[in-house]
Amino acid sequence: MDLVEVIPNRLHMFRFPIGQAYLWQDGEALTLIDAGNRRSAAPIEAAVRSLGLSPERLERVVLAHCHRDHVGAAGELAARWGARVLAHRLDAPVIRGELPVPEPVLLDWEIPLYAHGLTVPEAPPTPVDGELEDGDEPGFGDGAYVVHAPGHTDGSIGVHLPRHGVLFTGDCVAAVGPVMLGVFNVDRARAVDSFRRLAAFAPSTACFGHGDPLTADTAAALAKAAADTPAG
Repeated sequence: MDLVEVIPNRLHMFRFPIGQAYLWQDGEALTLIDAGNRRSAAPIEAAVRSLGLSPERLERVVLAHCHRDHVGAAGELAARWGARVLAHRLDAPVIRGELPVPEPVLLDWEIPLYAHGLTVPEAPPTPVDGELEDGDEPGFGDGAYVVHAPGHTDGSIGVHLPRHGVLFTGDCVAAVGPVMLGVFNVDRARAVDSFRRLAAFAPSTACFGHGDPLTADTAAALAKAAADTPAG
């Protein structure tokens, strides 16, 4: 796992072989956005300690959606440090193991990529302590709020921190190469609409589920990519 500073003393990225998670700091209070795969708890804890921070101050784990590379270590981290796990109402039953993971409608070029993604170990059923809706404030980042961004899954979310100009897009948007619509969507048309909604926030920093964060010319890059993505 690689540890990447995004905003000094505020935001770090944990990069795994597939996918990534983010650590947000409000002083000593910590929030994790996504949790990597089920083997990620120990590397995440070690990375937090390497920053001189205490994992005991982890207050919440916000899950962008129900996929195994985002959910995997959430339950272990929450149980170990007393954090609350938060996810959108529509993906919460999947995360708990009550419903199956929704199957995406794959484009031909996505099929081999999807097969590679299945090498990530399955996530265990994970308790969800709080079910989120569009506009909810999870309690960090000086007023961070949830943006329902369906399409990748029905309960996919972004998180916008307007006072800091930061936007977490989940897998609705990717930056593996150029900024683009994320792959493996259950409903591509809705995903495109969500992409355009997220881009309209015009953040100065955008953090994706896959690909390096954007910290320069971010709003323009998102707006162009969203405009260039055909609907449906």
